[in-house]
Amino acid sequence: MQTRAIPSSAESLPIVGLGTYRGFDVGPGDPAYKQLPAVLDELFKKGGTLIDSSPMYGRAEQTTGELLSIHEPRSPAFLATKVWTRGRAEGIAQMEQSFSLLRTERIDLMQIHNLLDWQTHLPTLREWKAQGRIRYIGITHYTPSAYEEVEAVLKAEPLDFLQINYALDDRGVEKRILPLCRERGVAVICNRPFGGGGLLARLKDKPLPGWVSDVQVNSWPQLALKFLLSHSAVTCVIPGTGNPRYMADNAKAGFGPMLTDAQRHQLIALAG
Repeated sequence: MQTRAIPSSAESLPIVGLGTYRGFDVGPGDPAYKQLPAVLDELFKKGGTLIDSSPMYGRAEQTTGELLSIHEPRSPAFLATKVWTRGRAEGIAQMEQSFSLLRTERIDLMQIHNLLDWQTHLPTLREWKAQGRIRYIGITHYTPSAYEEVEAVLKAEPLDFLQINYALDDRGVEKRILPLCRERGVAVICNRPFGGGGLLARLKDKPLPGWVSDVQVNSWPQLALKFLLSHSAVTCVIPGTGNPRYMADNAKAGFGPMLTDAQRHQLIALAG
């Protein structure tokens, strides 16, 4: 899988990761839980490392920690999670719980979820980064109504990562957010890369463009992800799934040539 440099450190990060929303919010008694070790197998086998979670995602952190603790090797995982509460003490308690649930002494990326009480949490994140408990810090959001505040924080605060919504049919970040991240040296993780699911439903019965073999993809999900990865400001995409077959398919977007501008414009037209 291709990698891209995290601008603040030049560390290489594989360009397709895994989101755990919904798919990992299951316990050992759920039949879906039994598929999840194979999801991690596919991620790591294809060269991916980033696993993104949050206290907001129900049991996802705990499930991720359980499965990684018995997975060999564990070392490839680049663990990302979030703080999602108000108050300094409450944020510290929640992040300590994330360390416990993920069964780790170090979290690679800690993000302030949806900018909730970010002014309070950011000093704690900086302190923990200086101590080596977390390696990178960032902010997240998923809705265009927050873009103005996201921009303001990016301009005011040095950050390592922004996680933001970006999809073939949801391109609002292209105008100002992505150029600003490039200017500020902020890595970009794309959440909701299939636009909430409606995008793939609209595309599934359409024929793939004739040039897909040139960019080494063979499915609409792969092409939708490669569209995002073809933007120079994007560092990684994190499609969520609890299905090993979908994980294997998604990961293929991380291989082969990126799209040309003409190919991207054709996809925009196809997506309507």
